[in-house]
Amino acid sequence: MGIRDTLRVARLDRHEIAGSLGDLGTFLPLLVGMAAENGLDFAAALFFAGLFNVITGLAFAIPMAVQPMKAIAAVALTQKLPVSQILAAGATVSLVILVLGLTGWIDALNRAIPKSVVRGLQLALGLTLLMKALQMVAGTKTWIGPDSYLTGALAGLLVLWLFFSRRVPAALVLFGAGIGLTVWQHPEVVSSLGLGFTLPHWSPPRWPDFVSAFGKAALPQIPLTTLNSVIAVCALSVDLFPDRPARPRRVAVSVGLMNLAAAWFGGMPMCHGAGGLAGQHRFGARTNGSILFLGVSKMVVAILFGASLMALCREFPASVLGVMLAFSGLELALVTRDQTSRTDAFAMLLTAGACLGLNNIAVGFGLGLALTWCFKLGTFRVEEGMQNTEDRIQKTEETRAGRGL
Repeated sequence: MGIRDTLRVARLDRHEIAGSLGDLGTFLPLLVGMAAENGLDFAAALFFAGLFNVITGLAFAIPMAVQPMKAIAAVALTQKLPVSQILAAGATVSLVILVLGLTGWIDALNRAIPKSVVRGLQLALGLTLLMKALQMVAGTKTWIGPDSYLTGALAGLLVLWLFFSRRVPAALVLFGAGIGLTVWQHPEVVSSLGLGFTLPHWSPPRWPDFVSAFGKAALPQIPLTTLNSVIAVCALSVDLFPDRPARPRRVAVSVGLMNLAAAWFGGMPMCHGAGGLAGQHRFGARTNGSILFLGVSKMVVAILFGASLMALCREFPASVLGVMLAFSGLELALVTRDQTSRTDAFAMLLTAGACLGLNNIAVGFGLGLALTWCFKLGTFRVEEGMQNTEDRIQKTEETRAGRGL
């Protein structure tokens, strides 16, 4: 389907506009968190997120989400990665996914990596993000005030109240409340706000950043991107939009090109995602019109207000940001509930426990793989033994029948 065909499908009405907000619950907490905690350029990240929304809206006739790479974001926030390593990790993952997409090996990799190990990584990353969020709230060390335990508790109750709302995204409400509290607590930031023309600038990562970021952030993101951003999102598109589904190879190429372009200008590592597509569909999006609207809005805000919004991010209440990140971590961890068999759950928990206990995602990933292979080998031997037993019984019965016994 060409650009003209996708534009013919696009609609823009109140349902599409409402649907465009469906993935902000993931996007805003991670963007604001990395801007405040890691120094990520808010304007550049927002600009490229909007640009990728527009390109995605032109390439796909469905509300295909563009969302942060969650594994990289979780590692960045919990381990205080420098921005250069965040960008290097995103570029590395995109290069791998691009090669897999162009060669058609994307399905083979998906079959090679057990789902239980991927779920273990997601569980570990979700829990680390949750722990980081609780530490941020506890770090306020104040019971009552604009940034305090009480503020965090009220923010948590607000999220629970809006949890099942199809009209009001809780993250958007919390973001607005956080900005209001920032202005109340630090009125001086108001003077820094204003119109100004801001575009991303050249800030490439160096080779040591790629080396350092690979094991910490890129390695755990590769299987997640393969499973969730390519395979799962294409499967969901078939269910939701059977007349215009997304194809794995095209989605893989899209993810690959994103960060290979943005990493050199400070763009946050981005990908597609099944959760984002489901969220935008749940809020009312049915065409790529919602994605085009969202992308243009992000780019306009980034260009006109981007530079001045960095001051707001630095002073954003830790209690509110902590609650936003906590629910992002819970959402990431909750996808693991599909591992119901004993062996899959065991492998998932070992992977997650090793990642958390050893504080090394690469080692946890390796242990999880080794355990699943042991389970498969044991299952093969049991099945082989059962087959041999059945063969011996059958031969005995044939011999007895031949002797007339």
